[in-house]
Amino acid sequence: MFDLKGKVAIVTGGNGGIGLGMARGLARAGARIVIAARDTEKSEAAVRELEALGGAGPLAVRVDVTDEMSVEALAREAADQCGRIDILVNNAGINIRKPAHDLDLSEWRAVLDTNLTSAFLCARAVHPHLQRAGGGKIINIGSMLSIFGLPFAPAYGASKGGIVQLTKSLAASWAPDNIQVNAVLPGWIETDLTQQARRDVPGLHERVLARSPSGRWGNPDDFAGIAVFLAGAASDFVTGTAIPVDGGYSILG
Repeated sequence: MFDLKGKVAIVTGGNGGIGLGMARGLARAGARIVIAARDTEKSEAAVRELEALGGAGPLAVRVDVTDEMSVEALAREAADQCGRIDILVNNAGINIRKPAHDLDLSEWRAVLDTNLTSAFLCARAVHPHLQRAGGGKIINIGSMLSIFGLPFAPAYGASKGGIVQLTKSLAASWAPDNIQVNAVLPGWIETDLTQQARRDVPGLHERVLARSPSGRWGNPDDFAGIAVFLAGAASDFVTGTAIPVDGGYSILG
């Protein structure tokens, strides 16, 4: 149920953080990984790491996930190079931490385009390839801010709330194609983005630890297991869900 040998997985933003943590899990389960990101040097480093894990011929494709033509080219290149596409992880994302009254329209659009519109574009681009493969899996990365709000993240929260509703819509639409679409909602995870958040938001680290039943921040490798579950046959009757991976942070009022 957790064997991904022969499967091909595209992971956007897969050259670091949660995306790379998921890519590691998928590679260990046997999937061939396509790292899709803008930073070519960082992507090549991720490919070398996956190769060292015994990953099946990982490769890097440079993409701008906010650009329709670039995303379509990504899907074509992945299919041409690997012969098929079975799994898509929509992980690429950014954040601009400002209250709404200080947020420029261009900043709002940048966050929505990168976090939400990109997921639509990538899912639409891989859909015919998943159909040809007889089915597939799409994993959208939301956030605990898909559930509740923070005063300094209006655009990010809106984009991640949208991810959950997009997930449900795609799941309902593509179920007849044997495509399962689910979302993962990370909590406070040790990544480059949250390192910056600690610098921007005084006391954040202490508040996260005080609220988390697990008593710690998460790390990218905490996402390897959920990635393998949602990408494999074990989740064939699971679709349209949004699963928190947050050490229990979101269960407390």
